[in-house]
Amino acid sequence: MIKEKLRPYQIEVGKAILDSVMNRKGLTFSVEMARQGGKNELSAQLEVLLLTLFMGTGGNAIKCSPTFKPQTMVSMIRLKERLNDAGYARFWVPELGYMVRLGRARQIFFSADTSSHVVGATAHILLEVDESQDVSKEKYTKEFKPMGAATNVTTVHYGTTWDDSTLLEEVKQTNLELERKDGIKRHFRYDWQEIAKYNPDYLRYAEGERERLGESHPLFQTQYCLRPIRGGGGFLSPQQRAQLQGAHRRLHLPNRGKIYVAGIDLAGEAEEGEDVMLRAIKPRQDSTVVTIGELEFCSEVIQGPRVKIVEHYWWTGKPHTSLYPQLVDLLKDVWGCKRVVVDSTGVGAGVASFLAKALGRSIVVPFLFTQQSKSKLGFDLLAAINSGRVKMYAADGSEEYREFWSQMERAKSNFRPSQTMNFYVDPAQGHDDFVISLALLVQAAEYRLRSARGRFN
Repeated sequence: MIKEKLRPYQIEVGKAILDSVMNRKGLTFSVEMARQGGKNELSAQLEVLLLTLFMGTGGNAIKCSPTFKPQTMVSMIRLKERLNDAGYARFWVPELGYMVRLGRARQIFFSADTSSHVVGATAHILLEVDESQDVSKEKYTKEFKPMGAATNVTTVHYGTTWDDSTLLEEVKQTNLELERKDGIKRHFRYDWQEIAKYNPDYLRYAEGERERLGESHPLFQTQYCLRPIRGGGGFLSPQQRAQLQGAHRRLHLPNRGKIYVAGIDLAGEAEEGEDVMLRAIKPRQDSTVVTIGELEFCSEVIQGPRVKIVEHYWWTGKPHTSLYPQLVDLLKDVWGCKRVVVDSTGVGAGVASFLAKALGRSIVVPFLFTQQSKSKLGFDLLAAINSGRVKMYAADGSEEYREFWSQMERAKSNFRPSQTMNFYVDPAQGHDDFVISLALLVQAAEYRLRSARGRFN
């Protein structure tokens, strides 16, 4: 017997797919299910059922995932476990490392990565596209969709929403239009609230994610509320900027007994060789920005300490080599920072290495910018702002204060496939060094008190 019991919303989808398969209707379905809602379990149990039904007559069912490792492999493992649960442990046979055979029926697993070679297979029973929002439209159209052309195969696209340009969103919109014409349900959508009706543990989990990320966070909106992002736009909304504004005063010296951390965005080396110019004369010149934060450990904040921005240092056109002694003095002797996250991309690697030697490798954390790491940096910053864990000092009439808010207002975001994003200030409008320095400060705020764990101020 299969141990995992399907819930009503999973059964609804399964029945519709099974009806199309058995009656050779050749329908294409789209299934949006909130993260951890059970779409992979539904898929595995449906595969077991179809292998059972076709084990005598034969045929191929095909499933593709955006990557072979880990997504395709995880799907294969789950199917094998469910076959064992159903009593087929001695009967199913693995073939060629990417197939599972039961009698004369096969479940074939492919990677939908753009570099994979999959042309030539035929889907007789079912064609599944897992995490369809991350599969290339061109890859699907040229290589996977034709697999079911000769057999009028039933096709299922599973996933969670992302933006309005994905394969899943395209299939969804087509299905909704067809539903309006013939009344046949092809699109199934179950957000976190629907899933939580049947699982109290999931309710607590999803509510925890909403508290951690904030209701407006792109990941919560897409992965749990299933609301697609409509292109790019402003990185911070007016509400988020209001949340970021604090009431505390700016500091130039630390308060006794407090813990301080820092985020450092470094100027590009290419501009350091130029003559020193004031930002007022050359507003687009890159700068090195250090943001100092004071940590507050509170019992009601479970995601981590609050961080109050208390000081900014800002150098434009100053070479890294001449900044070394000043950075060490400020971070070590003035503020006694317990954790410093510094941009280590390109020429920044040398600065990070120097600071690590001077301050200690347990204190200095190099941050290498990649598409993935910057995306996480942006999402973490949004989560900190949405939950009220980071606050800017009150207006003090300074140039740093004005530049900080200018960049926060001008910052934009673009969303990419695979749930990644980019955030930046358009070079035509200025730089994003204060934005990046703040994001690195949020990473530095992950500092934990070893000796005071469990105690709060």
